[in-house]
Amino acid sequence: MVKRTLYFGNPAYLKTANDQMVFEMQDTGETKSVPIEDLGLIILDHQQITITQSLLAKLLANNTGVITCNNTHHPVGMHLCLDGHTLQSQKFKAQIEASIPLKKQLWQQTISAKIKNQAALLQKEGVESKYLLNLSKNVKSGDNSNHEAKAAIYYWKHAFPDFLEFKRERFGLPPNNLLNYGYAILRAMVARSLVSSGLLPTLGIFHRNQYNAYCLADDIMEPYRPFVDNVVCGIIRGNGTFLEMTQPMKKDLLSIPAIDVQIDGQISPMMNAVQRTTSSLAKCFEGNSRRLLYPVLA
Repeated sequence: MVKRTLYFGNPAYLKTANDQMVFEMQDTGETKSVPIEDLGLIILDHQQITITQSLLAKLLANNTGVITCNNTHHPVGMHLCLDGHTLQSQKFKAQIEASIPLKKQLWQQTISAKIKNQAALLQKEGVESKYLLNLSKNVKSGDNSNHEAKAAIYYWKHAFPDFLEFKRERFGLPPNNLLNYGYAILRAMVARSLVSSGLLPTLGIFHRNQYNAYCLADDIMEPYRPFVDNVVCGIIRGNGTFLEMTQPMKKDLLSIPAIDVQIDGQISPMMNAVQRTTSSLAKCFEGNSRRLLYPVLA
């Protein structure tokens, strides 16, 4: 079953009754409910949203990621379950004790998959991608030749139309705003799945920033980023240079968890694919596999 993503952008009162999330919209007076077990992500994007502690506890017990946004509508916080798997301590131990060579091999697979998906997106946009395909085939253990950075220079130069004069900067001009929003949703989805697989989102295989609580999520989301970029390309085609965030754009980005992707020869919604990826990672840490499952952008 595909877990649902719910977005709240107006004043609301959120509570629980009979294992349902009940939301009362303050502007219209409308009241609706949805089973908590159906929810994968909740996005709270208004300063006048009230959520009860009992609802928050039930959401987290269901491993529902809860994202909070600031007054500029940018995601700034995330609540995740602390008890996501019955064998959590065993899986934590395997993750912590993972060898350096294993981590380097996992990073090699991750970067190769990311660059392949970047190449696939450029192909869809009618841009020559042989350079990226060659890079993806020659990523070494640990990516010690930094093919990821080489690919990024070429990719961001060609991913979007020339009239945007695009530079990938977190606080740069649009469509950086759209990318940031999409990546925040992706990051929350990956972090949620890592917890569900019994892993610590903080301990990365490559990212090691001591101030980053989601290093592993940032690692594992890399091959999924081009899927977000693909959604942004679609928004650009429909809006040209008018890329300040609108509700229709936000709706497109909020659909990311439900996008169909191809993984291990099967088609599944991205949220399910991410779960397969994190499950395969847990198996690698435990010594039951050496292969990470990542999606292919077709």
